[in-house]
Amino acid sequence: MQKECIAMLLAGGEGSRLGVLTKERAKPAVPFGGKYRIIDFTLSNCVNSRIDTVGVLTQYQPLELNDYIGNGQPWDLDLIEGGVHILPPYQKRQNSDWYKGTANAIMQNIPFIKQYDPTYVLILSGDHVYKMDYSKMLEFHKEKNADCTIAVINVDEKDASRFGIMNTRDDDSIYEFEEKPKVPKSTKASMGIYIFNWSILQEFLEQDDQDETSSNDFGKNIIPAMLNANQKLYAYPFDGYWKDVGTIESLWESNMDLITLTENIISTNTDWQIYARSPIMPPHYISDEANVINTIMSGGCTIYGHVDTSIIFNGVIIEPGASIKNSVIMPGAHIKKGACIYKCIIDENVIIGENAVIGENAIIGENAIQEENNHTKTESKVTDQIIVIGKNIQIRTGAVITDNSMIENEIIEVIT
Repeated sequence: MQKECIAMLLAGGEGSRLGVLTKERAKPAVPFGGKYRIIDFTLSNCVNSRIDTVGVLTQYQPLELNDYIGNGQPWDLDLIEGGVHILPPYQKRQNSDWYKGTANAIMQNIPFIKQYDPTYVLILSGDHVYKMDYSKMLEFHKEKNADCTIAVINVDEKDASRFGIMNTRDDDSIYEFEEKPKVPKSTKASMGIYIFNWSILQEFLEQDDQDETSSNDFGKNIIPAMLNANQKLYAYPFDGYWKDVGTIESLWESNMDLITLTENIISTNTDWQIYARSPIMPPHYISDEANVINTIMSGGCTIYGHVDTSIIFNGVIIEPGASIKNSVIMPGAHIKKGACIYKCIIDENVIIGENAVIGENAIIGENAIQEENNHTKTESKVTDQIIVIGKNIQIRTGAVITDNSMIENEIIEVIT
């Protein structure tokens, strides 16, 4: 069946900058925001934009991600014609290989794309948190009669050198692309979202595949090659919340944004829903001795302790006397009596022992958060480090962890 536009979602990266959070899972499968996974945002954007055919290109640690996506039913992508398709690398008679780059990943899936004979192909990343109507970007692409349209967002001038920068004319046409320039000429950063005319993209993918010196990457190779060939490339300006959550810092910040921003990505524009495969659990329970402030929590939580400015996922247990602040506690974690946690990400099914202290600003024990709120806490050295405890780990009773390098010495066991 022919489709006007299909989406190809790149979800196979290792995500090494997320450390232990991606030791056993692909980056797009990392939990986010109390009830979601990172990939939910891109899949939901596709459905809300009326793009009903999505290829998800997986490679690194795909089991959890594949299981989560399943048949695509939570996103209404369980279709007979179209829907969501998991596309791992596969063995062929010749030229078989792992995905060597973003462009090579699409190149290896040309047979899948040809099934739908699309006019346009939308290339997406599975590790960004944002809401975006791709149909508006497609209309822009058509109006400009473009060969390729790249979504861009204005970033702070001081941060521009961290991104691929698009230099444009007044009509938004791109005349130059700079990969992480030391002295940027503009602040229009590529969001890694592309719309191509399929016939033209296929031609450039095949040319790139023949170049043994190529990195087989869209930003490094395909886009510069198209510019050099005088193809019509345009920058589509995006004005909204967008975050690349590929580092511990950005993941933590984006979770905190859900609490601290008046207009956050979940509560703003509720007509544009973010869908997810959510577990069936009872409502959360907050005891009369608990103190919960400025916090997002999901079903199945049992809270007896003090929680402030945090994200609490489903099935979390927080025992009496435990204090948690500025932290992300992922599904099934168990925080025992008297434990004090500050500025941490606690992964799935972690057990934190009684009276354990995790996070430098929590080193004075369970009263740290209350004293800080009363502005009576004495001066102490506070670092910006975010402590991350990997999944299925049990931390010993009374452990003190103020640096990520200390975690290994405080582990009782890895739960299987």
